[in-house]
Order: sequence, then structure tokens, then C-alpha cells
Amino acid sequence: MSVSNYVKSADFKSEKHVPVIECPNGLKKGEASIVEVSVGKEIAHPNTTEHFINWIALYFKPAEGNIYNLGRAEFLAHGESVKGANQGPAYTDPVASFKVKLSEPGTLIAVSYCNIHGLWESQVDVTF
Repeated sequence: MSVSNYVKSADFKSEKHVPVIECPNGLKKGEASIVEVSVGKEIAHPNTTEHFINWIALYFKPAEGNIYNLGRAEFLAHGESVKGANQGPAYTDPVASFKVKLSEPGTLIAVSYCNIHGLWESQVDVTF
């Protein structure tokens, strides 16, 4: 069985696990742009020792050719502590910025991993 059978998607406005891809200043051919990917934009995702987003990865699939891994961000602090669960002094929210330069149209694909609910993805078409 393929890993793709385990990747879920939905509308981020109704599902807290879906990664949201945003390009605040748009994408221009051949110019560096910031792409932000977050989980929990409309519905907050818990960020607790027991339930958290572990990582977000961003990929680019040009109209023709192979898929490219643009980057990955890991979120490693979720309130863990020797005092007990959710007693720690540090938390990281699942938000990552990637500075990318694209020279062809295609699709940005974000994948996130929840330690309880598995893999989630979303995608945005890139046109110039």
C-alpha cells in the first residue's frame, strides 16, 4: 500500500489539520518570494505535549518534470517538562516561512504531520 493512501486533505476552514499556503506578496517569475505555511489558521490546532503538529514540508511540482522538496520545518517544543505534560516553558506553533524563487508555473504542495491524526496536505497552483 502506498503512503499516499494515508494522506488526508480537506478545506482548512473546516479542518484544523490542513496546512494553509499563503504568498503574502504574490509570486513573480524568477523573483524570491516568501511562502508561509501554517496549520490551524481558521480552527486552532492544539499544541500540547499529547497532541501537536510535528512538522511541515513544502514541495514544488512544475507543470512538467519532477517534484522538488523546497524545505521542511520541525516543531519540537510542546510544553514538555520534567514537571509533567504541558508544564514546560516553551511551545512552538506550526508556522513556517520559506523564501523561494520559481521560474516555471506549477503547484506548491504542503504536507503536515500531526502526531495523532497523521499526514495532511494542501496545494496551490502557481501561475505568472
